[in-house]
Amino acid sequence: MIPRGWMAWSFPVAFFFWCIATVLVTFTILAIRFPETPRKGILRIETTRGDRLFITLLGSAFICLGWLFFAGPPVWGALIICLFYGAAVFRWV
Repeated sequence: MIPRGWMAWSFPVAFFFWCIATVLVTFTILAIRFPETPRKGILRIETTRGDRLFITLLGSAFICLGWLFFAGPPVWGALIICLFYGAAVFRWV
């Protein structure tokens, strides 16, 4: 049996999962309302909004892990870098 306190369900953790769920619902609504054709960007592969979202989330996770390894716990700087990274992915990938 899993102990009751196996994960720290604090407000930041709950807010993170709420944001991810909100983004997924928003992208689903956008896909239904404004269908798009895949486009080729700097990686020379066809990507859709969902593909670019996945690339952004995966890259942001690695940016935050690298920040924690090299700089330590306050990740505000990593979040700012992730915002710029996400904007670049959606613009050029």
